[in-house]
Amino acid sequence: MKKNIFYFLLISFLFFSDTTSVYAEKEAMFYKNINGKTIRCDLCPHKCILDKGETGFCKVRLNRDGKLYSLVFGKPCTVNIGPIEKAPFYHFLPGSKRLCVATAGCNMRCSFCQNWQISQNGPEDIRSFSLTPEELVQKAAQLEIPTICYTYSEPIVFYEYMYESSILAKNSGIRTTMVSNGFINSLPMKKLIPYLDAVKIDLKAFSTKFYEDICDAKLEEVKNTLKLLKENKKHFEIVVLIIPTLNDSDPELNSMCKWISVNLGNDIPIHFSRFVPSYKLTSLPMTPVKTLERAHKIAKKNHLKYVYIGNVPGHIYNSTYCPSCGKILVKRMQYEVTKLNISKGKCKFCGLSIPGVWE
Repeated sequence: MKKNIFYFLLISFLFFSDTTSVYAEKEAMFYKNINGKTIRCDLCPHKCILDKGETGFCKVRLNRDGKLYSLVFGKPCTVNIGPIEKAPFYHFLPGSKRLCVATAGCNMRCSFCQNWQISQNGPEDIRSFSLTPEELVQKAAQLEIPTICYTYSEPIVFYEYMYESSILAKNSGIRTTMVSNGFINSLPMKKLIPYLDAVKIDLKAFSTKFYEDICDAKLEEVKNTLKLLKENKKHFEIVVLIIPTLNDSDPELNSMCKWISVNLGNDIPIHFSRFVPSYKLTSLPMTPVKTLERAHKIAKKNHLKYVYIGNVPGHIYNSTYCPSCGKILVKRMQYEVTKLNISKGKCKFCGLSIPGVWE
């Protein structure tokens, strides 16, 4: 109880402490002026064509007099503290805390979004406050939190805020992580990668139709981001929210796991998470645990070594096991790490190197 009160006070401090720097609109990166007035945003694959006064699909990037501006730079709507396991990251500083930050907006329209109150609204629709990149990094340092995590909505749409604060964090010895849908063009992703320590990608499904009909996005672009992370040797993990009848068939799960194994490697952590009805998708039931276990079995058949089941507290596959000796490396109870048997990146029992960021 005392620990919970302590973190509540820290969160209150973050929200209500004075911030003296209030940003006006920030000129965005990655856009092209077409004819003096019309511009094209090149941040994500939507490549929105914007006339004067128009905002993009994400609702947070505005054409003002032939220049593109971010409306959310230094204007988070959410800042709080939580366990790194909740991201989820299971192969990144287990048991540590993360300072979570988000702004309004998203470049997808997932009908099952769990954070739709902020992701599906523009900055004019929700409460935000001023917190500059410098102040964000200072907060993490003051609170001795080792990692800043860009999460909740879609960090891609507040790219400039994430990019500038990540550079500052790196120079201050603070890690940064991005929890993303991966729907971003390759050039901005390549520019950002050197300043991120880990990335979690939500792979919504392995169906072009699913992405187009339910997310207003494209699967191939997300696959390209995953391959880019692999090519740049960046630590990343994949989460798949298993939704009954929509993305839970054996053929689709098998195709997904085979593609991951062949194109990304068999040591990429993959999490199969339980769907809970939300937002516009309330007609379907929660995912049966047996379905998640079936997905786990399919992944293992495709030689994936680190496969997890999420949103099922206490499940045996919520913990990390050594693929060589089979012993527990990281035992978890929901978001709490209760046992850690990794030393200097290796299994304490057999000495196998375990991929991840452990210290």
